[in-house]
Amino acid sequence: MANKLTAEQDALSISLIRGLAMDAPLKAKSGHQGTAMSLAPLAHILYSRILQHHPGRPDWVNRDRIILSNGHASILQYSMLYLGGWGLTLDDLKNFRQWDSATPGHPEAGHTAGVEVTTGPLGQGFANAVGMAIAEEHLRAVHGADAIDHHTYVIAGDGCLMEGISHEAASLAGHLKLDHLICVFDDNKITIDGSTDLTCTDDVPARFRSYGWNVIEAGEIADDCDALEQVLLQARHHRGAPTMVVLRSHIGFPSPELTDKHEAHGNPFTAELISSTKKVMGIPDEPFWAPEELVSAYRSHLADRGQKSVDDWTSKNSAETRALLASQHDLPAEASIAPALPVFDSNTNLATRQAFQKVLEATGSVMPHVLAGAADLTGNTGAKLSGTSAFSSTNRSGKQVYYGIREHAMGAALVGMALHGGVIPVGGTFFVFADYMRPSIRLAALSKARCVFVFSHDSVGVGEDGPTHQPVEHLASLRAIPGLQVIRPADPNETSAAWLAAVTHDGPTAIILSRQNVPSLTDGSAVAAGAAIVHSVSAPQAVLIGTGSELSVAMEASKILKEDGINVNVVSLPSWERFASLPTDQQDRIIPRSLPRISVEAGSTFGWHHIATHCVGIDRFGASAPGNVVMEKLGITGAHVAAVAKAAILG
Repeated sequence: MANKLTAEQDALSISLIRGLAMDAPLKAKSGHQGTAMSLAPLAHILYSRILQHHPGRPDWVNRDRIILSNGHASILQYSMLYLGGWGLTLDDLKNFRQWDSATPGHPEAGHTAGVEVTTGPLGQGFANAVGMAIAEEHLRAVHGADAIDHHTYVIAGDGCLMEGISHEAASLAGHLKLDHLICVFDDNKITIDGSTDLTCTDDVPARFRSYGWNVIEAGEIADDCDALEQVLLQARHHRGAPTMVVLRSHIGFPSPELTDKHEAHGNPFTAELISSTKKVMGIPDEPFWAPEELVSAYRSHLADRGQKSVDDWTSKNSAETRALLASQHDLPAEASIAPALPVFDSNTNLATRQAFQKVLEATGSVMPHVLAGAADLTGNTGAKLSGTSAFSSTNRSGKQVYYGIREHAMGAALVGMALHGGVIPVGGTFFVFADYMRPSIRLAALSKARCVFVFSHDSVGVGEDGPTHQPVEHLASLRAIPGLQVIRPADPNETSAAWLAAVTHDGPTAIILSRQNVPSLTDGSAVAAGAAIVHSVSAPQAVLIGTGSELSVAMEASKILKEDGINVNVVSLPSWERFASLPTDQQDRIIPRSLPRISVEAGSTFGWHHIATHCVGIDRFGASAPGNVVMEKLGITGAHVAAVAKAAILG
């Protein structure tokens, strides 16, 4: 096996990548070729000389992960996945950014083989990489370096590092000394508006050194293959800190007209500009030039390198170890978890955040690869594994991750950990701070990352902290995200069932928990179906529908109505998504459309009208006062719900 391609093949491969980077956006009349052109040598060296990976085994557990955080340059990654043999074809590149293509505008995990995470919103991929590095470190400590020993590479641009999420994530990575994390900073000094001089004078190397990173200022080597290889190997071998390679590049190179111009960023080159650039490169002026001999040689080279890596790893690990590592990517079976779930008796009066911690700890022995943590609110949110140690720079086997006051970074890190595989990440904070995490939650849903977002202090019941800390619109906003499973358990038993539903779900889950104590009113069965009748009468005149702590309010209202000779059913509805997935006839058996239906939830009523005929909720901000006072003043009481129901029934 040749260790490297020839110098001629290097040059032709780089020209091929640059040609495709221009041709695909031109055909699509949309795209970003400038960064892809300038980073073609870097991508070529990474894929052909540095990365431990196999094109035929894109899911190999010990592969290096590579993330294009500046995902607008997706054509760079797609060109590599075509050239290297991951399954993309020239037709896929010709279908760039078109309906149902394998080459969407920004890379999407699970959509295109070889794409690890869904990137595009700047800075997210960088923070995902930090999560991947945490997962790798933990798994290496647990299973040994023979089984797990790989690196995470992330390419990031000025935009990624301007976004606030990068500051949080870089700080966390430096603190944890994640030395298997390597960031290549594409220092091209250009953004959409123009030169970075317009907006930013940060000393990026100094900033990252202050975070505890090893920084290599590589200088003007963006087109020097051997120099790039040496710098990347230096970064790979460094220990004790994550590494940033600062690479001075020139956007749009080698275009005679648009090198170092901001117009090269997102405006597809015209046919004339492409012709002049291909003339400089010395390749044929034809669209999608990809000589079969070169492509074949490239794919053979990567396949040989990849097979050697896989063979070496296989020889060091038993069939049992390999099977174990592979199985950790599968969804766990309910039957393996359910027996460990705690059951709470009817006398239990407990905040669901406290119940969640009990559930998390009770299932620890059957789910050893759960990594739990919070944004400086570990005990407050229930995302705590008592009896386990902290994951740290000196203890990689620890299962408690302390994220600090970094909700942005935590959200994206959870996504990276989940997409890395082998761990189930859990992260907690107060529900109102879901706003800080929304981009990450959205991308988790888009990429079906199996992570669990735990949000406590779920309503105006938070009390004295006031409206800044009292979530009102947050449930509605999370329920609006496609693919996100949202569960607001009413009591401890539903909390237990919510955890089971989360870890066996093929995608992300948000579990919404109370600060205040709530009575145990259910057996937890409502979670599986999304809803269940928890109080039934023979001839109901209406249905009261409660979620979370407001189920007890609905139950109180049913007793008041009973005293007035009015009989109602009470339904617990912890998950809209699960309820909506039921056949219509099953939905109607639980919540009959023929009856008045009154929803009770201490939050925005937005969206409830597709289920309820009348809504008791809070369509304003809260107030600073004891939680029970705020609830009463804003109408979340049994008496008010009973009055609304009575009016609905009697017309």
